[in-house]
Amino acid sequence: MLRTTLLAAAAVTALLAPTTVPTTAGAAPVAPAVPTAPAAQAGIPALTDAHGRALTLRGWNLADKSHSGDQALDGITERHFRDMRAKGFNFARLVVFWDDLEPRPGQYSQSYLRKIDRILGWAHQYDVQVVLDAHQDVFGPAFGHRGIPAWATRTDGLPFTPHPDDWFSEYFEPAVQRAFTHLYQDADLRRAQTRMWRVLAERFRDHPAVLGYDPINEPMGELREGEDLATGARRIESEQLTPMYNRIADAIRAVDRDGWIFVEPTPIVGEGVPTGLGRIDDPKIVYAPHFYNGAMEAGGDYDPAARWIENYEEAVTGYPRQYQVPVVVGEWGPLDNARPNMNRFYREAMASLGRYSAGWAGWEWCYGGGYCAVDAKGAFRTNKELTAEPYAEAVAGTVRTAAHDSATGGYRLEYDAARRGPGVTELSLPPGAWQVAARGRAIVLRPAPGRALVLAAPGARVTVTVTARRP
Repeated sequence: MLRTTLLAAAAVTALLAPTTVPTTAGAAPVAPAVPTAPAAQAGIPALTDAHGRALTLRGWNLADKSHSGDQALDGITERHFRDMRAKGFNFARLVVFWDDLEPRPGQYSQSYLRKIDRILGWAHQYDVQVVLDAHQDVFGPAFGHRGIPAWATRTDGLPFTPHPDDWFSEYFEPAVQRAFTHLYQDADLRRAQTRMWRVLAERFRDHPAVLGYDPINEPMGELREGEDLATGARRIESEQLTPMYNRIADAIRAVDRDGWIFVEPTPIVGEGVPTGLGRIDDPKIVYAPHFYNGAMEAGGDYDPAARWIENYEEAVTGYPRQYQVPVVVGEWGPLDNARPNMNRFYREAMASLGRYSAGWAGWEWCYGGGYCAVDAKGAFRTNKELTAEPYAEAVAGTVRTAAHDSATGGYRLEYDAARRGPGVTELSLPPGAWQVAARGRAIVLRPAPGRALVLAAPGARVTVTVTARRP
């Protein structure tokens, strides 16, 4: 977040009387918008910072799967953070690999840790918060992918057949499924995984860019004979993932009391299947499902009649309501974003995410085709520009309503200012000419392009409007 202490102190005297201060004279009225209830209004707690402010995270995954060993993470540069922040994004889910961190049992790569530290330095420079994600695809290098080291892969000699045209189906190969079972059940592999996380958390616990930790990407498991996928996923989540997350949370808490821990269900949740995860006994847990549709992952178009977004939202909100944890969607975004219905998909997906989540990370911030958010020159690819909206990064108080109008680009926030704490609400604005105004005992400051601060008197009812500047 912005370093705002001096600005807040300089402006505090202006809060002694009711005021309405737009950033420019003659601000246009906000066009009517359909309110989207913030997550807290939907019965899901807010994600908060050290000051108790309600956070909204908007950003992208950063992944370099092409390089390993001495070249690991070389594909992630300062440009990634500069460009993301310039377009209004404040969040990155940074993909790291256990096989690079611990290439041999008990030997942790100091070079790899230094590279992570360098990337986090860029994140801090551009005011981007980071979650460290221990990524795996099809378990790891034993099966031609990245993630869990080959030395930690046990298959009992079961077969594995690659599926180069459908890599996700490799998760259902007998050897891969058995490898997950050993990871969850073998005492020495459990210890190795928790030690790895203790090393990461101890190294980066005090880094100002680190918001938290994602223990494992898209965990899977071994199906039993005759078990359908949905039933198997719920059993794996209940019996294997829940105790794993509790073990890792304990390891992290031994060295870091403050970082949020982002727990994922299996990716089967993307098909609208409620999770079987149980309670994680930690006060700072975030539910971090992914938001993918099988047909769209195969390159198909969005089908509004299938009601996939509605079904997903209904299924995914049960767990955070039951266990009272915030939601951040860790990955989302279709493979072919230029198909005819994708403009509608992005608009409906953004509205849905705004109803229940504290934020999201799209897949992925890279420069090219496929899933990439931007092209080689850094311009948004077709329909990806719809992910860039005005939003409140941090609200110092209780949000009553938050609304974005996709037709006009306008944004409206109403909140009751906190009675204690810094009292500074922070807004992020995508590229463009924006007018920001506040009603109530509050003033607006514009310290930098793309940023706005609202300073409110304790307990004040504040309404903030963001409108596109008229030519």
